[in-house]
Amino acid sequence: VPSPLPPPLAPSPPPLPAAPAGAAASLFFSEVAEGSSNHKYLEIYNPSAVTIDLAGFAYPSVSNAPTEPGSHEYWNTFDAGASIAPGAVYVVCHPSADDAIQAYCDETHQYLSNGDDGYCLVQGTEDAYVMIDCVGDFNGDPGSGWAVCGVADATKDNTLVRKPGVTQGNGGDWAASAGTDAD
Repeated sequence: VPSPLPPPLAPSPPPLPAAPAGAAASLFFSEVAEGSSNHKYLEIYNPSAVTIDLAGFAYPSVSNAPTEPGSHEYWNTFDAGASIAPGAVYVVCHPSADDAIQAYCDETHQYLSNGDDGYCLVQGTEDAYVMIDCVGDFNGDPGSGWAVCGVADATKDNTLVRKPGVTQGNGGDWAASAGTDAD
């Protein structure tokens, strides 16, 4: 006879071990969408062989033209307990994105870009961090969006997907990873 009680709760898992040197730096934005209305998200990929705890990471941003060019305006941390399994993605989406996006969402962020707001994935603290990857930059308002592969304003109303050969972030050099043509 089945028991009417739910199974006992499993003990809490132990804390994640620190990722080996280099593994954490291999995280990168694998996909970024800025669609109509609030249909927006950032997807972060972990190509390493270990689970990476996101406690020491953040995704700072600027809104349009930053107060101080070159510096972030907003320090956005990941939800407590956030991690990315090996070969998996972590998705930050707008809380009003449609259900198809919400189905993949790991956490929400109210102020995702409308195409002209720079976001970076960083490791460290707000006062001392290393840039791992960026979409856009913190240098100023690009107008409606940044050019990608020679397409003007491509960060607005589009989904950007990293090429399959990309294995790491751009280290904060958005211009180099945005490219100038489809190749």
